[in-house]
Amino acid sequence: MTVRVKDVMGLVAIAVRPEATFAELVATMRRFKVGAVAVIDAEGRPVGVVSEADLLLKEIGAQGGKPGGTTAGQLMSRPAVTVTRQTSVREAARLMHANRIKQLPVIDVASGKIAGTVHQADLLKVFTRPAADILTEMADAVADLGLNTGGLTITVEGSVIRVEGRLARRSQIAALVEAGRRIEGVVEVEADLAYDRDDVMSASSAHL
Repeated sequence: MTVRVKDVMGLVAIAVRPEATFAELVATMRRFKVGAVAVIDAEGRPVGVVSEADLLLKEIGAQGGKPGGTTAGQLMSRPAVTVTRQTSVREAARLMHANRIKQLPVIDVASGKIAGTVHQADLLKVFTRPAADILTEMADAVADLGLNTGGLTITVEGSVIRVEGRLARRSQIAALVEAGRRIEGVVEVEADLAYDRDDVMSASSAHL
């Protein structure tokens, strides 16, 4: 199961209009305890983001090439990096990491209007999934790969899947590990597996 932004997002849309003043920006960030706010147009569509870093740059007089100003529209970074309710948690986390931000405006696909906010802490909720749910999905993955579950012992602890036992072919180990890593809420798959036939080495030798 792919966990989507809609499964973890906050329904409060933390946003201001372009004419919001420096003081209003600070007050909004303090009120909601966030490090950035979206800037929306008259139709409610995100057009930029003002972060604590933007405010600090203004305070020290170092705008980094941005035009000077005191309103959200003048201080914001653009364009706004956004996600939708259907964006996967993994993709949202990737966007946050790539853009060095801790929250993202969530927009409605049809209208483009802001519909909520997803925070870095919200994304971490996926790693508190019950072990039983992860085990069920891992069992399904094993079945999809056509593996013999009778020779495997699968456990989950602290978002880590551990698989022990024996498989028919060495190549099945990599496929099993990759399938486990694709499960939402899993941070690693540890495999302690033996195998009956080394088809990986055989395939390599055939190309020599």
